[in-house]
Amino acid sequence: MKRILIFTGKGGVGKTSVAAAHALKSSKEGKKTLIISTDMAHNLGDLFNMPIGGNEVRVADDLYALEVDANEMMENDYKNIMKAFSNLIGSFNQDNLEMDEFTMMPGMDELFSLLKIQDIYNNSDYERIIVDCAPTGETLSLLKFPELLCWYMDKFFPMGKVAMRILSPVSKSLFKIQLPDKHAMSDIEKLYVKLIELQELLKNKEVTSVRLVTIPEKMVVEETKRNYMYMKLYNYHVDGVFINRILPKEIDNSFFDEWVTIQKTYIEEINNCFETVPQYNIPWYDTDLLGLDSINRICEDAFSGKDSLFDIMDDIEGESYEANENGYAMKLYLPNITKNEVSVNLSGSDVIIKIGNYKRNIPMPNTLRGMEVVSAKYDADTLVIQFGNQLEVRNA
Repeated sequence: MKRILIFTGKGGVGKTSVAAAHALKSSKEGKKTLIISTDMAHNLGDLFNMPIGGNEVRVADDLYALEVDANEMMENDYKNIMKAFSNLIGSFNQDNLEMDEFTMMPGMDELFSLLKIQDIYNNSDYERIIVDCAPTGETLSLLKFPELLCWYMDKFFPMGKVAMRILSPVSKSLFKIQLPDKHAMSDIEKLYVKLIELQELLKNKEVTSVRLVTIPEKMVVEETKRNYMYMKLYNYHVDGVFINRILPKEIDNSFFDEWVTIQKTYIEEINNCFETVPQYNIPWYDTDLLGLDSINRICEDAFSGKDSLFDIMDDIEGESYEANENGYAMKLYLPNITKNEVSVNLSGSDVIIKIGNYKRNIPMPNTLRGMEVVSAKYDADTLVIQFGNQLEVRNA
């Protein structure tokens, strides 16, 4: 079965090196492998010490690399829908500014990067696709955007083409707004279908895994813990934590004694916080990691004897619905937070879960439509939302 591995973490922790080591080990196992960079500041070319761009480049036997250019995809693919967005925004352009001066919908570049990965997965013979993502915040935007956009489209587009035919002449003559034409609508509908398929692909735990890269320092460890929680909020399968740049205990230099002690403290914290997730230790190297020989050092030091590196890991915790005597309970594993940080609301047919600056709208399954939220409690790292019938809730 094909596999997609997505690597994320705070900027500067060595995501690209760890992702590249996975790709190299995969190719050595005889699996045709592609490593993709979705970071706008690409550095695969620097790491492999060779030019890499928007076309797939052979790096070694069974190993290829690609740096996704989302802007190029927007210009060359989905032309009708991009033209529709351009006309819609241009309707409000009272100052006749150039379209290049407008910022497209937030997340659009992330979306097209994911669509590229989806196309490669569906239409190529690569057995493993390794994704080197941007730093944490941008990766979260990348992974949550398909679900968010699909939610908005699901709310808006049930009106369908009939509404577009009715509204288009009215809006154009009265409000001077250019709505998408039938060709654009066709592409929008195709995009909607692709979004549904994309969500299913990214959340298919038999195919896609997210792996966290960190280093044993306080700020990085805290961000890694939050990153893990947000991944679970959006129901992604996290099956690996890679602790990079670990100083050797036997280092013969008193200058590093305190650093070794500090690292030990945070390594223990990582071990405790991620005890159910496989962990891998990667040493701090005395030279820059450039070229295949350097990347191979990670394979030998951290992955040697790890035959299960690309296996499907059991997802112990995830999003689930369970029937009980009071109705249904939705359970969502959310580690590393306190109950005061979580808020739960019901809006129409959506459950809205908010933690800090992040919010997820979860459409309720048809079985739960018409039910009310009876209670919500956070205990043992799990948010449990109880649903019951409206009549029973009112009589309670």
